Amino acid sequence: MEFYCESCETAMCLECTEGEHREHVTVPLRDVLEQHKAALKNQLDTVRNRLPQLSAAIDLVNEISRQLGERKAEAVSEIGDTFEELEKALHQRKSALISEVDNICSTKQKVLQAQLSSLLQGKENIESSCHFTEQALSHGSATEVLLVQKQMGERVSALARHSFPEHPHDNGHLQCQVETDGLRRSIQNLGVLITTGAVGHTSVATGEGLRHTLVGQHTTVTVTTKDKDGELVKSGNAILKAEIVSADGSSTEAEVVDNKNGTYEVGYTLRSEGEFSFSLTLYEQPVRGSPFRLRAVKPSDLLQSPDDVKRRKAVRRPSSMYSTTKKKENPIEDELIYRVGTRGRDKGEFTNLQGISASSNGRIVVADSNNQCIQIFSNDGQFKMRFGVRGRSPGQLQRPTGVTVDSNGDIIVADYDNRWISIFSPDGKFKSKIGAGRLMGPKGVAVDKNGHIITVDNKACCVFIFQSNGKLVTKFGAKGTSDRHFAGPHFVAVNNKNEIVVTDFHNHSVKVYNADGEFLFKFGSHGEGNGQFNAPTGVAVDANGNIIVADWGNSRIQVRVALKISLGQTLLIHKRTNTVGIERVWHHCKPTKTRPSS
Repeated sequence: MEFYCESCETAMCLECTEGEHREHVTVPLRDVLEQHKAALKNQLDTVRNRLPQLSAAIDLVNEISRQLGERKAEAVSEIGDTFEELEKALHQRKSALISEVDNICSTKQKVLQAQLSSLLQGKENIESSCHFTEQALSHGSATEVLLVQKQMGERVSALARHSFPEHPHDNGHLQCQVETDGLRRSIQNLGVLITTGAVGHTSVATGEGLRHTLVGQHTTVTVTTKDKDGELVKSGNAILKAEIVSADGSSTEAEVVDNKNGTYEVGYTLRSEGEFSFSLTLYEQPVRGSPFRLRAVKPSDLLQSPDDVKRRKAVRRPSSMYSTTKKKENPIEDELIYRVGTRGRDKGEFTNLQGISASSNGRIVVADSNNQCIQIFSNDGQFKMRFGVRGRSPGQLQRPTGVTVDSNGDIIVADYDNRWISIFSPDGKFKSKIGAGRLMGPKGVAVDKNGHIITVDNKACCVFIFQSNGKLVTKFGAKGTSDRHFAGPHFVAVNNKNEIVVTDFHNHSVKVYNADGEFLFKFGSHGEGNGQFNAPTGVAVDANGNIIVADWGNSRIQVRVALKISLGQTLLIHKRTNTVGIERVWHHCKPTKTRPSS
């Protein structure tokens, strides 16, 4: 191991410098030792600089944990107070019902006791009169009978005619009826604990109103809350606050409407023009990208016609307050939306990442070559999973370079050193391999509309087309400089016409073929100008047919716009680039120190 390959970042022997690394830059291992020591020290300094950030994060999490403890104590106290009040109310109602029972019973008893007293008195009078009369008749003399006959006759007759209250003056009906079923159901559902798993750094805000609005016009933006894993939160009640502050420090009220499904509408109306800071915080933490730069203009300042557009300077897409303000030197004001990963070997870290693919279910799949694994992220850059074991057996990865996802979600990996294509299920389980014995150094891979697997063989300088079961459909290309030849082809993409787009590394061009491998056209030449390449590598095609190329040697991205001409459209001739298109045929991003591979 006396030599070092800078492209692959690996040590090697003399034989390897003349083998699979013959096209790479190799240097004596001792020459890069100090360089790598310095790089390691820089990495050490970089990671040490993260300590204050971690300390701040620890303090923040501790504070949230403390707040959570306080909220728990408050909730428990509120639950206790509420149920104590309910118990008190129940006891009060119990006492009231008992008191009411006593009152009703007392009233009824008074009526009945009065009637009973009257009846008893009448019964006593009758019994007394009857007894006296019977005694007189049985034991009295004739004179005594005649003397009391008139008096007793009148008394007995009066008692016989007297109307006594023989029918009850009240009834004995008294019962307590308490409907408890509804109350029990209410008690069972009494009280709701409100919380969500939403966090600010994964939640997103969308809408033109984040960046520009018209003075006096009501504008809304949508906030979609997500949890720490980037999954949608489907319940409401999150604490979302919005604040719009002008340059002079005055604030504008913004209304937040909870849709109760994890999304929120934030509405506002600005009364003056100018620059504003639009802040969105979820549980006092900024939503991703917040605060935003917001510009308000008067309706009269809007561009009214294509002629106005030509006379006005293009307006740069507004961005987060944290975006760079460094002026770019290219014709397109490109802006980084977000970046994923750092150098390393842990989850979400890369060493010499090569291929990248986006699946239809919103996943980003990356081939991490020197880590011998495949890593998967959500479409907003959140790490999901990784799989892959280093080795040369089926299902293992030695040097994964190209990656794509088919219509079933299966992940297809081109393994350069194992010289075959591996197919994995969406969850990373090995299914099969194809191309073994045919491929010499597969680099890029793609899937066409027919489900065919297309791979670029970097060593053999040709393109193979396989069925998904591994049966060869066709192959085309050979080493050379003509239209149908390649010199170190790298990656491949398929457009919406099922045409095959290949980057030709050493021929500094991009070539396009039909689904059968027949040459259609090529573009690009060696150079640094717009439309020129210096060793193109990665390639992709968007839904509109625009071809996006990683111009490795020039450290930039170039886009070849699909030419679509219809009635009413005007061709624009660009003298500087000698290209033709609807708007601008060649776009490119600012050169950077990092060379893009895919």
